[in-house]
Amino acid sequence: MAVSTVKAVFQKDIKSVWDIVTSLENYSWRSDIGKIEVINDKQFIEYTPNGFATNFTVTATEQYKRWEFDMENDNMKGHWTGIFSEKGVQTEIEFTEDVTAKKLIMKPFVKMYLKKQQELYISDLRKALDK
Repeated sequence: MAVSTVKAVFQKDIKSVWDIVTSLENYSWRSDIGKIEVINDKQFIEYTPNGFATNFTVTATEQYKRWEFDMENDNMKGHWTGIFSEKGVQTEIEFTEDVTAKKLIMKPFVKMYLKKQQELYISDLRKALDK
């Protein structure tokens, strides 16, 4: 099991940050996603540009405060928690991923991979919010 948390502050109101992060229709800002298929109001599938699928099940939603989901693909299983906090005219986010590799050979690399993915996500999000 690997746990990785990333924090960032954005010079945008909480609604703007929330709307971009939680939108399953507007994902063009994410460089790691080819498409998102919405199954229902609680389930969706993200596909990488190469077509690798990850299944998501939303487990908690508190508008402008918290978004959580379970996630699973052929390589891993885990849980993601997003905390959104209003700091005046800024928004602070804290995203935590708790992941277990399904394949023994991948276990030593999971934490490093999570950190890399989180850095890319924050970079993409910052660019989207700066538009």
